[in-house]
Amino acid sequence: MGETKLHPVITVRLYTDEKCFGPGVAMLLERVDRLHSLRSAAMDMDMAYSKAWTILRNAERQLGFKLISSTTGGRHGGGAVLTPEGERMLSAYQAFAREARSAGEELFRKHFGELPPAFPAVQGAGGPEEANAPDGE
Repeated sequence: MGETKLHPVITVRLYTDEKCFGPGVAMLLERVDRLHSLRSAAMDMDMAYSKAWTILRNAERQLGFKLISSTTGGRHGGGAVLTPEGERMLSAYQAFAREARSAGEELFRKHFGELPPAFPAVQGAGGPEEANAPDGE
């Protein structure tokens, strides 16, 4: 078994009364922006189109504004683009998450930097043998 390195995983989720925006919504919007289609964005994430709509509509309901604007197919085909509010929300979220991760990694180094890179299981650290030891030993 190889050594594992202790590291933080820092994610940002935004809430109103409920969770409304996080890494999943951001990834979905990034792909809509790149692919100009919610269906293509969902497929790119291996997500059902109906689930993508549910995630998006929940975020919009909680935030109080539209994140994407879509048009149905026709002679020129349909598509989706981020609304100006969607662009601002995604940009602000990305900047905030980047800074939060950076600050979190700095705090991690501050508090855990002196520890060894891998933390092997410590013998006798609360294991079954100690549970049966008499008091005072």
